[in-house]
Amino acid sequence: MVDPALSRRSFLAVSAAAGLGMTALSGCGGDSDGGSSSGTKTIEWWNISTTEPTKTVWAGLAKKFEAQNPHVKIKIVQLENDAYKSKMTALIASGKLPDIFHTWGGGVLKQQVDAGLVEDLSDSTKPWSDSMLSVAKQPYLIDDKLYGVPFDIGMIGFWYNKALFKQAGISTPPTTWSGFLDAVRKLKAAGITPIALAGKESWTAMYYWAYLAMRTAGIDALQKANEDKDFTGAGFVEAGQHLKDLVGLQPFQKGFLGAAYSSPTGQAAAVGNGKAAMELMGQWAPVVEADAGKGLGSDLGFFPFPAVEGGKGVITEVFGGGGGHALRKGAPKEAVDFLKFFASEATDLELVKKTNSLPVVPGAEKGLSDPNTKAVQAQLNGSTGFQLYLDQAYAPAVGQEINDSVAALIAGSKSPEQVAQSVTKTAKEEQ
Repeated sequence: MVDPALSRRSFLAVSAAAGLGMTALSGCGGDSDGGSSSGTKTIEWWNISTTEPTKTVWAGLAKKFEAQNPHVKIKIVQLENDAYKSKMTALIASGKLPDIFHTWGGGVLKQQVDAGLVEDLSDSTKPWSDSMLSVAKQPYLIDDKLYGVPFDIGMIGFWYNKALFKQAGISTPPTTWSGFLDAVRKLKAAGITPIALAGKESWTAMYYWAYLAMRTAGIDALQKANEDKDFTGAGFVEAGQHLKDLVGLQPFQKGFLGAAYSSPTGQAAAVGNGKAAMELMGQWAPVVEADAGKGLGSDLGFFPFPAVEGGKGVITEVFGGGGGHALRKGAPKEAVDFLKFFASEATDLELVKKTNSLPVVPGAEKGLSDPNTKAVQAQLNGSTGFQLYLDQAYAPAVGQEINDSVAALIAGSKSPEQVAQSVTKTAKEEQ
């Protein structure tokens, strides 16, 4: 998600994207090499960069690549997160994927690899991918083979309005869950909406349950639960109860259940326009807040998800991921060339400077200037554990069930126990 990624995700979004319809679907796959009578090779590139400035920056990079490779034409298809996932599900079923496509790695990518739909990039990218940050490549390694090339890495945390915190008498960001709930109460008492949430897009709520499960059950329990197909342990139920406690404080903006993430009336805009004090989101949040709203400038701050008293997890264990690109099986050599171009130090430096992404090529670190981006990188560098987005780490059906069940908990139609039971039932059905 991520998003981003993505980053890393809605009925209206899917409907809006339907205009691409069969035109987009029929353009994918390996029936032809994308050539033309003029000798130009067309490479189709699907991504989720629909907000500015990233959308324009990426289009500019495609033009730059075309200028360096006159025989190649990059056809860009850009979809919002949920619309992208919906389209990709249809493409996977058809057995035809775009030449280059966005991936978050993990269990979803593994399913595509197991279906024989994704190109093994281990050898073709080795001369240059070996130098990329190892933590950024981890989600795309399956059985020690590389199936995706990262362009971003990061983590989920709280982005907050310093001025609103000060107005509510909160001097420092909370480091414990009880302290976080106290901060929510203080913000409400001051007449400030504590949290913005895109209730219409279930992946945004999943972040809360995932982090709470990490803090209560411990990060290792997330992997074990997936292996055992059992999410009914006490730590997972406790995570749901902690989230229910938060929901009971009514911390979200009015109409949050119908709110999208990046729309002008959505989650990011509520924070970017100073209408809500914080949001739990990835490293891309400042860019989307500024695109959907006004942006907070120097009033924007970042803090990690708090520790839960008595839990097995610690505050230095982080939840997140990044964005990467994968290729369909049999994609032309020019698609690999584009990945190499996109993973170059010059391109990564441009992404860091213009889109606030975190560097995946060591030499691009010199482009970091935003204090909040540096804060995210510092948290990542000091992390003692890393968990990939659950809707990407697990099999697609399990990840979707987590998203849907957690959304139902927040809407009041499922209990913490029912969330754990629903996810477990889906996991067992995937065996």
